[in-house]
Amino acid sequence: MDVTSPPRSHRGRTLLGYLAMVAAAVGAFLLIRSYGLGLQAPDPGPASAFAAKTPKSSSDALMHVLVALIVVILAARALGALFTLLRQPAVIGEVVAGIMLGPSLLGRVAPGVSAYLLPLQVAPFLGVISQVGVILYMFLVGLELNTALLRSRTHASIAVSHASILTPFLMGAGLALYLYPKLSSSDVPFTVFALFMGVSMSVTAFPVLARILTDRKMQRSRLGAIALACAAVDDVTAWCLLAFVVSMAKAQPGHVFLTVGLTGAYIAVMLLVVRPGVTWFVRWHDRRGELRQSTMAVVFVGLLLSALATESIGIHALFGAFLLGAMVPQDSKLAEDVIAKLEDIVVVLLLPAFFAFTGMRTQIGLVSGVDQWLVCGAIVLCASVGKFGGSAVAARLTGLDWRQSSALGVLMNTRGLMELIVLNVGLDLGVLSPTLFAMMVIMALLTTFATTPVLHLLMSREERQALVQEGVTSGS
Repeated sequence: MDVTSPPRSHRGRTLLGYLAMVAAAVGAFLLIRSYGLGLQAPDPGPASAFAAKTPKSSSDALMHVLVALIVVILAARALGALFTLLRQPAVIGEVVAGIMLGPSLLGRVAPGVSAYLLPLQVAPFLGVISQVGVILYMFLVGLELNTALLRSRTHASIAVSHASILTPFLMGAGLALYLYPKLSSSDVPFTVFALFMGVSMSVTAFPVLARILTDRKMQRSRLGAIALACAAVDDVTAWCLLAFVVSMAKAQPGHVFLTVGLTGAYIAVMLLVVRPGVTWFVRWHDRRGELRQSTMAVVFVGLLLSALATESIGIHALFGAFLLGAMVPQDSKLAEDVIAKLEDIVVVLLLPAFFAFTGMRTQIGLVSGVDQWLVCGAIVLCASVGKFGGSAVAARLTGLDWRQSSALGVLMNTRGLMELIVLNVGLDLGVLSPTLFAMMVIMALLTTFATTPVLHLLMSREERQALVQEGVTSGS
């Protein structure tokens, strides 16, 4: 059910307010940056012990990788099922399983067992498998992204979405003024650190949000439609921001604008050249009606070429995968067939490797002492208030009542797997220290875990039933 279009005068005020919001956000970030450039971070410490030596032989490596995959798949499925019974997204349990198998729990309780099941020597191999899994996952996210939501919703939905990005972005950048001298290092420029903290606070997990709305039968209601539209815009905007930050972090001094320019050229080629070809290929497949191995070969080659292009440019392979997937119409038979072929392999086999890899890098024990736990609490509070406050206030200003605006704010605070992907990029680039990485992982888990129970408390049974009935009516 589409949201009713507001009067033209109201749309004009919304546009002016949106432009003022963006201008104010840019000015605020430049002010934060001017203060942050005078801060001095500690010197970088010794190399992390996570970078382990490779196994002695390929057969030994294969054995350890196979054992590790068996363990992480079983643990992920078990914890995922448990969290589903608790009315939580299964992905939360799978992430927790990966952390439990790492140094944060099993490495402390039974270090011998941990060293046998997940020795440090398998980390590079799990890393490669997890990267492939994330690339395929981002391709699936692109395939499932309903781009019609980006076009069909009102200006108000876009304003709410960008308010839910700009507010936590600025709060994260402001928090960077405190975190940079304590938890960063002098080889990380403050601008890159502040930008990355802002982006990491701004992410909404579109797939997890869609799953929560579907489980509660709210996806076709007015609130559910607005939430999905906002999350879709959030996804696209956040990944564009992250691509910009990664280009700044990876480019050599003086080459930032070259990287950004190449990224712009890549996007232009994808939109002007590749997209028409994708449209023709989708129609050709829909006429054939059968997904053959030759068709999958074309899909995989296109996916890998797009990922390779963005990796070569200096942003990240996952951006190429996501953008190519987003160009395939969500309601096409090709998208449906490819998702049916890939989803189980990615979710059951490859993503648990990513969770285990993340778990091996997450050392909760590094967050020690009252001071650091207070910092961790401040990160959680900053992320939650920024997302919730920005979304709720903007939604109220566009016409929703306070209860529905608050429910939208809670939904937009869902981060899940998307946040972990962002955090791993930051750790790989050296922007996040291991301690700050652990704090941010805790934030991602807590904000996602809180979504369902807080939404349940916020809305009465009658309101939830009304939303379900509204969704049934709009879908009939």
